[in-house]
Amino acid sequence: MVDSGNTYGERVSRLVGWGHWFAFFNIIAAMLIGTRYIVHSPWPETLLGQFYLAVSWIGHFSFLVFALYLLILFPLTFLIPSRKLFRLVAVCFATVGLTLLLIDTQAYQTINLHLNRVVWEVLFSDGNSAISTDLQHLFIVMPLIFLLELGLSEWVWRKQRKLSHKRVGRPIAALLFVCFITSHLVYVWSDAYFYNPVTSQKSNFPLSYPMTAKSFMEKHGLLDRADYLKRKSENEGKLHLVDYPLEPLQFDRRANHLNVLVISVDNLRADALTKENMPNAYKYAQNNLDFTNHYSSSNDMYGMFGLFYGLPSSYASSIKAQGTAPVMLSAMKEQGYHFGLFSGDNFEDDLFADTIFHGLKLNKIDFNEKSSTDSQTINKWSQWVKTAKAPWFSFIELTTVGNYSNYSGDKKLSYQNLLKGYDQSVHVADNELEQLINQINTLDLNKDTVVVITSNHGIELNDTKTNSWGASSNYSRYQLQVPMIIHWPGMLPAKFTHRSSHLDFSVTILQEILGVSSNPYYYSSGRSLFNESKRKWVLSGDSRELALVTPDRTAVIDRFGNYKLYDKNYKRLDDNPPLPVLMQGLTELQRFYTKNN
Repeated sequence: MVDSGNTYGERVSRLVGWGHWFAFFNIIAAMLIGTRYIVHSPWPETLLGQFYLAVSWIGHFSFLVFALYLLILFPLTFLIPSRKLFRLVAVCFATVGLTLLLIDTQAYQTINLHLNRVVWEVLFSDGNSAISTDLQHLFIVMPLIFLLELGLSEWVWRKQRKLSHKRVGRPIAALLFVCFITSHLVYVWSDAYFYNPVTSQKSNFPLSYPMTAKSFMEKHGLLDRADYLKRKSENEGKLHLVDYPLEPLQFDRRANHLNVLVISVDNLRADALTKENMPNAYKYAQNNLDFTNHYSSSNDMYGMFGLFYGLPSSYASSIKAQGTAPVMLSAMKEQGYHFGLFSGDNFEDDLFADTIFHGLKLNKIDFNEKSSTDSQTINKWSQWVKTAKAPWFSFIELTTVGNYSNYSGDKKLSYQNLLKGYDQSVHVADNELEQLINQINTLDLNKDTVVVITSNHGIELNDTKTNSWGASSNYSRYQLQVPMIIHWPGMLPAKFTHRSSHLDFSVTILQEILGVSSNPYYYSSGRSLFNESKRKWVLSGDSRELALVTPDRTAVIDRFGNYKLYDKNYKRLDDNPPLPVLMQGLTELQRFYTKNN
């Protein structure tokens, strides 16, 4: 066909008009492909949820396609006034875009994640895997998509004037714009009023970032903060964000209702448990079960979350909002356990009151200055346990080591003072453990009580030579590796050298004490502590990052898909991370999120 536009302006005007209609029909194509997200996402049960799904489906893909047209193809209209060359560029661009969208739908179906750099490399790293093969088959349709786009390009060019004369362009554009705006307004309201059938759809579509405006609404009198906080409190426990456990627990094994005492010596590194530094705890480890290659599930306080829930820290915010108790504690409560919960800082961290022990009584203590708060905590526990009805579960948090900077004697901040303070605090904590162990022996609890000594996480004193101090700064073994000593009535002393994790603890208690026969897959990311089979990785991390620790490497991935690889001494490597391992880790972070609204 001959282009009747002879001047530059006429040619550009014709291409701009063609580009709008070409973008519109590609919006239709993207929406059709986007139905795969709807098929593999939970169907909203409410009318408003279904309405939001419809308008967000229309609005999101229309905005996505048209925004790409405006950002990339529209400027090229003025640089490439040749209709044939410009249309060929547009066809190639649309072909690549729709193919990537198809691949993203497959990734979403397979691992419930949208494409980013890590997901791309994970999916295509192993050409022999079933997932990679399925995805590579999508590239076969690229020539077909190219031919269809080529045909669409020519058809729109021929029918452009007829389409313009129908005067449907503006009403269609208005409809798409209204759907886009409506979807965001509905989400703004739903986010402010905790309407889960809408907010649970936040990540259904790729590059979806629904608008929130709580501060704006409050500023303009559209949202009362007191009412919002009240609704937030009322909705805790009503949200269904995480399926935990995935299936109801089965209790087909023989239960052995031993008492359970968990002692957390906060900030205690695994290598601090030596005959010189902690002679009492060291002796206790030698006479009981000692897991010498044990890792916390986080480098911060959320190691306790992993210990009780058996889940990675990334689930913590959803678990808190949902108000779900650890299945271990729930099972204990159902089987008649009594609870005694004590802390050397009266559970200063909200993690305990708001999440782990939510709904349980925390034994608060009126501390005095006559002795350490940990010693007073142990004495209060001793008073409680004398009258506690068996079976019981008790938790004691010792905080001495967490305040190691107070034990150096010299307040000047230096490496030597910090090291001296840490060693001294460890020695004090060891004496407190001796006090507690003596109480256990005096009360004759050894024969019917499982006693666990561990820590929330370790700390670093610049051991990696990266200017890292304390905790929550990296995922080296100094911050992750912690003691795990267990006194188990009837078991002979043993040393276990296989890699174990905080995520394994609740599985062990549920299986060996509470009689759970369900596969741990359905209620934990861990396995039994006594399972000595080789594991590919140990999972750690926080709300922002995932750390996969293998025997010789540690891969750290952030929420944006950026990753870093370190050797066993936590020195940065330029190699690619073990992608099959990353695949398993990414899948683990999605496994417990709810599949229905």
